[in-house]
Amino acid sequence: MKADRINNFGYNKGLRKFANKNRNNATKAEACLWKYALSKKKTGYTFKRQRPVLSYIADFMCQELSLIIEVDGSSHDDLHVRINDLNRQMKLENAGFTVIRFSNEDVLKNMDEVRRNISEVVAKLGRGSSSL
Repeated sequence: MKADRINNFGYNKGLRKFANKNRNNATKAEACLWKYALSKKKTGYTFKRQRPVLSYIADFMCQELSLIIEVDGSSHDDLHVRINDLNRQMKLENAGFTVIRFSNEDVLKNMDEVRRNISEVVAKLGRGSSSL
């Protein structure tokens, strides 16, 4: 697995409190993605919400697949935020993770397409047992 070279998948204990706060205050899009797409029953894999990884908090992470899923709200339309997102994604990918992103709008209005995209990535990275 790609992330084997990362100690405990890059878990950052220092971000635990902030991650817990984020988990308890999920956006509508994050809650919908969690409920309708990322259950183990639907994917065959365990995803964790608001997981501290390196110096970041990933919206969703599957350790077994070294997969991170990000859900971006309208603040990610800002050029500086997009640049920070790209830098963050490069660091996570250099650490062995695959990162995929969806906008809030896609999650809330195109859930079938989002599930298809996730299913394709899960099948590519894993054992191909996704039933999204």
